[in-house]
Amino acid sequence: MLYVFGFDRVGVVVGDLYFVDPEPSTGQESAEHGVRLELRVLERGELKDSIYSATPIEVGQPVWRADFLESVDGKPGSFDRAHHHPAFTGWNPGKRVFVRELSADPLGWLAGKLADLDALLAEARFPVDTAGPADAVDLRDAAPEVVGATRRLLDRVRAGELGKAPAEVPAATDGRPVLVRSGWL
Repeated sequence: MLYVFGFDRVGVVVGDLYFVDPEPSTGQESAEHGVRLELRVLERGELKDSIYSATPIEVGQPVWRADFLESVDGKPGSFDRAHHHPAFTGWNPGKRVFVRELSADPLGWLAGKLADLDALLAEARFPVDTAGPADAVDLRDAAPEVVGATRRLLDRVRAGELGKAPAEVPAATDGRPVLVRSGWL
């Protein structure tokens, strides 16, 4: 499932995720699932054909990411894999950053982050004008809705409705485990 909250030039996308990265360098020994949230650049395209046409909308480059993840085989509610990526290089996230507040109170931590768009942009090394003039206020005002959507997705992951392994996982051709990723983000 995917939620999209759009403002003038930036938006927030939130979706459920199931993930397995068998590479030893990731420190991930087992599958993880939960909710991924990203701050993204939005672009509005030109109308097609008439003033009544649908507006093309591009959910573009990622700016910042928070992963509200847990080990699939761990204790529900532990947020033992919760982390964030303060910056990206192009489309690739920087290293995982684990902070105690994120695991202890993930939704409170998220609300605090969404309240300060300028700080998120600065930490991600994006210019302030990446956002529209009212985006910081609009995001701060919409933060309760974004946090609520994140909470609903987390509840559905814990209920076993979302954040599940795909029905078919490709078999490894060389005997090594395979990367598995299910979800919009």
